Amino acid sequence: MKITKTALPGVLLLEPLIFEDTRGWFMESWTKKHLPEFNFVQDNHSYTRDKGTIRGIHFQLEPWAQTKLVRCTQGVVLDVAVDLRKNSPTFKQWVAVGLSSANKRQLLIPKGFGHGFLTLTNDVEFQYKTDNFYSPAHDRAIRYNDPELNISWGAIDVTVSEKDGNAPFLKGVTL
Repeated sequence: MKITKTALPGVLLLEPLIFEDTRGWFMESWTKKHLPEFNFVQDNHSYTRDKGTIRGIHFQLEPWAQTKLVRCTQGVVLDVAVDLRKNSPTFKQWVAVGLSSANKRQLLIPKGFGHGFLTLTNDVEFQYKTDNFYSPAHDRAIRYNDPELNISWGAIDVTVSEKDGNAPFLKGVTL
């Protein structure tokens, strides 16, 4: 597995080795030997029907904060990680990476970061591992179009859930 650092400390791009032959292909999507410090406890799988849908920006507060290992297993997404660590030199900065079923890349997003994605095709399946369980009481969201973050989604007309569309701006969120 090739592991590449991004512009944000701790956010890593993982590219699996793919073994192909006439039957198809094989890859290790995760192995603890490459990043032994992570103990994933939950896998999640979402389906989004329409291109132009944004999910996020989501995160959980301590003590239920989560590291996520995300990937797109059908279709194409623009995946975004936002540094929400108040004392970080990269606070409020973000990175965006294209993830798809074709490129098989994954993004490791550590605790303290918000996460969201934009579907660039119809019929997207998105899967991710977390190192902590979902806790509704600690679940938070920041508005995807927060001007303070100024995320370049690259889409003019987007669809969002009621929860995401009504999420507060960063200035109204306790981190």
